[in-house]
Amino acid sequence: MKFKIIAGTVLFTLLVTYTSEAQRRKTPFEQYSTVGFGLGTSSYLGELSPYRTPVRSLFRMLRWNVTADYTRHFTPHFAARLGFTWARLSGDDEYYNRGGDPFPGFYVRNLHFRNDVKEFSLVGIYKLRGDGRSPNRRAAFSPYLFGGLAVLAHNPKAKTPISPFYDNNWVALQPLGTEGQGQPGYAKPYSLVTYAIPLGMGFTWRINENWNVGIEGGVRITGSDHLDDVGGLFPDPAVLKNDLARVMSNRTREQVSARTNKVRTETVRSIMFPNEPAIDPFANDPLDGWGPGAPRGGGQSDTYFLTSIKVSYVLPTKIKCPPIR
Repeated sequence: MKFKIIAGTVLFTLLVTYTSEAQRRKTPFEQYSTVGFGLGTSSYLGELSPYRTPVRSLFRMLRWNVTADYTRHFTPHFAARLGFTWARLSGDDEYYNRGGDPFPGFYVRNLHFRNDVKEFSLVGIYKLRGDGRSPNRRAAFSPYLFGGLAVLAHNPKAKTPISPFYDNNWVALQPLGTEGQGQPGYAKPYSLVTYAIPLGMGFTWRINENWNVGIEGGVRITGSDHLDDVGGLFPDPAVLKNDLARVMSNRTREQVSARTNKVRTETVRSIMFPNEPAIDPFANDPLDGWGPGAPRGGGQSDTYFLTSIKVSYVLPTKIKCPPIR
């Protein structure tokens, strides 16, 4: 229901904007198209990069994105864009909370992930400064807003432990059912395809008759709480598929962080047993407070942010035929 309301609102807004702009035109506008390419950064907010510290979360583990798009400019102010973006998202309890700060409980949890998201989007663009009546009279500087719909394909992965029994390689998490997905009494496996609502703004500068350069930033509000594979409770390890699933489900007892190769013993001891400096913090299996039924994650759907520097090319609007001799 939430998705239908948001989608309907966005589509209605785009339709009204297009209709009102078309009615307001006093001179014919020569529609044109552009193709573009961009490079930029990506960051994620979710269980492994908390919403409670948004600035730290956005900049702590920046990763990359590449994008390509086709844009059709229908009126001086309104355009629609079809785009593809490949973005890497990443999060890590040990790295984000190194030393037990700011969230010591998350440091003990010791989960991490990376996810290469493939995003196919259709967005409406409203240019705050309208173009002239033809492509070569487009605005020299044009700020714009955008919003629309996207479909995401994703596949969260994590590194296996640093130990004699595992090779410390990246493995896909969804097939393992790390929260008991697919087992009797547990939820079904989460989908590796979901939707998102892209919203944002950008700025475009005209370089010459054929080329633009721009900067864009935006948020993607997704329909999934499992871009990071974390969204529920710790399961009973006995119901999981195999030893690898059990190892990747509860990582609180790992003495060395699998992704950063940092020793965790002293920090976990200071968090779990602050008044007992000689105790082995990993003696209990599972650690107190991290057993079956305890929260592993959960809450809001995952969100990610993209920024990019873009270059776009204005496609010729007319094909000129050579003179016949």
